Amino acid sequence: MLDHALLFSRVLAEVDDEAYFTPMRRVSAEERFALEPIREALESGDFFVDEVRAQARSLFDTKRIDRVKYLSCLHMIAAHPRVADWGEAARLAGEQELAALELGGPELAANLASVDRHRGVLAFLRGHYEVALDYFSRAIERERTAENLGNVLCAMLRLGQIDEAGDLLLQIRCCYPPTIVRALNDMILHDADLALLRLETLP
Repeated sequence: MLDHALLFSRVLAEVDDEAYFTPMRRVSAEERFALEPIREALESGDFFVDEVRAQARSLFDTKRIDRVKYLSCLHMIAAHPRVADWGEAARLAGEQELAALELGGPELAANLASVDRHRGVLAFLRGHYEVALDYFSRAIERERTAENLGNVLCAMLRLGQIDEAGDLLLQIRCCYPPTIVRALNDMILHDADLALLRLETLP
């Protein structure tokens, strides 16, 4: 079982505005625009698998996204509940990790956080919440975003650690910049997996 003191230290260590905003700067507006149709298709659930994969491949072939983001897209497709190709999702996470290491550079930590996040989501979807929590806590060490914080809290709630999740949420609200706190509060209001924290949500 993941030690809560270690988990809290991972989430709360070295929090500042720079730690939050750096991940946002690493994805260009052009990349976000290019990936938006894929994101919308996956969120809606109304898509043809081969078509979405072909969209991702086209973005990579035309150099609108790099190989790490391309493999990330393929992983999200494989791990989508409509597809549920768990073996392929696990394989792609490993391939994405290798691609991140080969690319290196200033994006390495954020790219490895994406790998940790994908592995955590896969474990979460398969019901291995302790494993998911470990991966999500690694992701938050590398990239401090509202999404990664929300994933940590989701896993804690699934493990029945409701009081501990509430305590962590209170500390996040004290330590993190207002921008990330507002984003996390919005996630809590709209994500069913975080519903147990809604009584804690600040106006």
